[in-house]
Formats: sequence, C-alpha cells, structure tokens
Amino acid sequence: MSRPAEPTTARAIPSTVWIALGAVYLLWGTTYLAIRVVNETLPPLLAASTRFLVAGGVMYAITIRRGDREGDRPGSRHWRAALLAGAAMLLCGNGGVVWAERTISSGLAALIVAIVPLWMALFDLVLRAHRPTPQVAFGLLAGFGGAALLVGASARGHADLPGMLVAVGASICWAAGSLYSRDAPMPKRPFVGIGMEMLCGGALLLIVAIATGELGQVNPERISLASILGLGHLIVFGSLVGFGSYVWLLRNASTSLVSTYAYVNPVVAVLLGWVVLGEQITLRTVVAGAIVLASVALILGAKETRSAPEVASGPDDVRRRVEGDLALEGVGDPQELSLAEDGRGDLDPNG
Repeated sequence: MSRPAEPTTARAIPSTVWIALGAVYLLWGTTYLAIRVVNETLPPLLAASTRFLVAGGVMYAITIRRGDREGDRPGSRHWRAALLAGAAMLLCGNGGVVWAERTISSGLAALIVAIVPLWMALFDLVLRAHRPTPQVAFGLLAGFGGAALLVGASARGHADLPGMLVAVGASICWAAGSLYSRDAPMPKRPFVGIGMEMLCGGALLLIVAIATGELGQVNPERISLASILGLGHLIVFGSLVGFGSYVWLLRNASTSLVSTYAYVNPVVAVLLGWVVLGEQITLRTVVAGAIVLASVALILGAKETRSAPEVASGPDDVRRRVEGDLALEGVGDPQELSLAEDGRGDLDPNG
C-alpha cells in the first residue's frame, strides 16, 4: 500500500514541533549576525574553514560508527562527490557570504541569499526544459526584480556593489551545488554525508585562505571575545544544533511548515543586524526584501501544489522536493535531507 509522501505532525507533540521550528527560525537567522561579528577580528575564510572542519569532524566521527557500517562505507566516489558539493556550496556558497559580509550588512546578505530558491527553480526549468506555470513565472520575474532592486541600492551609495555581487554569486553557486547533490553518489546515512561535505568544504576553504594570505592576518592580540563566541555559535548552534532540529522536523512535520524558515530567517537577520549592530534599514531594502520573500513563497507554494498528487512517488522524490526549499546559511547541504531507502519514507534514525 502506498504511503503519503508528505509526513505529518501526528507522530510528534505539537509543542515539540514548534520548539524545534522556533530553534530553526532563531538559530539560522542569527548566523548572519554571527558571521559579521566573527569578521570583525578574524579572517573570514579562515574562520569559515574552522567552523566546517570542527563541525564536520564532530559529526563524521559520531555518525560513521552508527548504522550500516559495512554496507554503507564511504568510498572514493563518495568523497569525490562530497568534494564537488563542498566546493560549490561551502567554498563558493558560504565562503562567498562570509566574504561579502566584510563590506555589506548581515541583513542585506540574508535577503540576497533568500533568492536561492529562485535560482533553483530557474535552473530546474532550463535543465529540464519545463514550461513554467503562470505562478512560477510571475514568482521568478518578481523575485529577480526584487533582487535587482536590492543590488541597485549600491548605485545610491547605500551598499558596496562588489560585496553584493559576491553574495549574488554565492547564491548561484549554492543553487547549482544543490542541484548537483540531488543525484550525487553519497552515503545513504545523511549525517555521514553532511559530515563528509563539511570536511571537504572546510579543507577547500583552508586552502584558499592560506593562498590569499589570511594566515598572516591572524593577530591573537586583536581577536575579540565576541568573534570567538560568534565562531563558537556558528559551530554549535548554526551547524550542529540548528541542523539537528531541522532534520528532526523533516521527519515529524510537513514540508510546507518546515520550509517557512526560508521566509523567517531573513527577517530575523535584518532585525538583529538593526538592533545589535545598528545596521541601516532603508525603505528600498524593506520593499525589495518583501518582494523577494513573497516571490519565494509563490514558487515554493507552486511546488507544493505540483507535488501533491505524487503521493506514491517514493522517498527519493520526497527528498528532491524538500531539497529545493533550502537556504544558503544554516544547514550546509541538501544531501543531509536524504531519506532512508527502506520504503518508509523516513530519515535514517542512525544517520
């Protein structure tokens, strides 16, 4: 008998679901602020490398010893796929964000990153030669129009144009890497796969940081306690706790509910940047951000409607649908959403 592909909250206590969702809302929304604080006294790429090497090392060390250790042992092809995904999403994606936040506000970076679902929808239409529905077409046009309005703020001197363009490029790389990860050969245990990709991405970030001379920029006397705490926050709450809450939600709540974080995180980031760092919020930013978030809601809503009849499509198709909802900061990789191929449509609890 076919089992509905969309999980429900019936298996979880509603208050628990909202606690986990609140954690994702707040923790991932704070990562942009933490990056900005870390950048004040630490080289950005070197700090990002440390974040992913530590978080990836902890996750891999714990999960590699659990589950199907013999039948799901990572091989050379898995590590190659992890390297490619890590290069696209962590080196170019997250690395681009931390680099951009040297010169643009954390809130602005979060709003630019919010267009990732738009890039994914556009790439999906081009690569699969699909004709977009009117809802998707309008969402894409409005969304990129809102993004252009954000980038156009630099023309009035409100933001640094190179920094904004780097953030846009980071969102493109993340979207491309996400599409690659859909069918990339990775271990079936999702936590093992994300640990591998964080390790590979962290190693690549370290190489680029060394090549660009960031090691010589480290001055222990200048490193502030705030930057150290910010880096610890990114490792523990951004890459481990927030990620764990997100994966738990995918097992116990509807995809449409979980995907609402894509609308909330940028708002949290903008407000925190304004309250904590005194970042300027212009009317242009508010209007453009609202257009972008509304467009993302339109496109994700269209995807939910389109996927509704596919209740018997199986766990792989469920994974592909939820992958398109990912944003750039926070999780690390769509591969972590891989569902166990055991016919239940659930995440592997041993992951």
